[in-house]
Amino acid sequence: MLESLLQFDKELFLFINLVLANPVTDFIMPIITNDMFLRVIYGLALILLLVRGKKPFIWVVVFSLLVVALTDQASSAWLKPMFERLRPCKELNVHLLVNCGAGYSFPSSHAANLFGQAAFFSFLFPKTKWYWLIFAFLVAISRVFVGVHYPLDITAGAVLGTFIGSVVAYILLQLNRKKWFRPKITA
Repeated sequence: MLESLLQFDKELFLFINLVLANPVTDFIMPIITNDMFLRVIYGLALILLLVRGKKPFIWVVVFSLLVVALTDQASSAWLKPMFERLRPCKELNVHLLVNCGAGYSFPSSHAANLFGQAAFFSFLFPKTKWYWLIFAFLVAISRVFVGVHYPLDITAGAVLGTFIGSVVAYILLQLNRKKWFRPKITA
């Protein structure tokens, strides 16, 4: 059963990475998956929350950073060394658009981090959930297009991130009900 799942995962990877590859995805996907691009977008979002927020959003920023720390550590420091799955660019002939990377593949830290943020912000700001989910999906699928993750890697990262982001959002929402937790921030 596991063997069949892994074989299907490789076939789906090859379909996305080789068959669906085209000049548009070859141009866009390396940009979407770029760490510096993602850090700038994330940093701007946090700054926007702090500057333009009508309520004291300092705790939203702090807990958002907690989500990143938890998803990144759970995927990179704990699960990847446990499963030791090689990246597709290390074991298959792929359409590689970025550096292959030295680490393992399962689960995708990009997917975990982005879906963690998507779940976190979706719980706090439900009207924006589709923007977060679409962005998280695009970043996750970009990892397959650029040749560094299998579809199962991004699926596992998405599940992990969604779980962690949801739990952290729930904790923040519960704490926010406590009068002692509300910060008094002046502009």
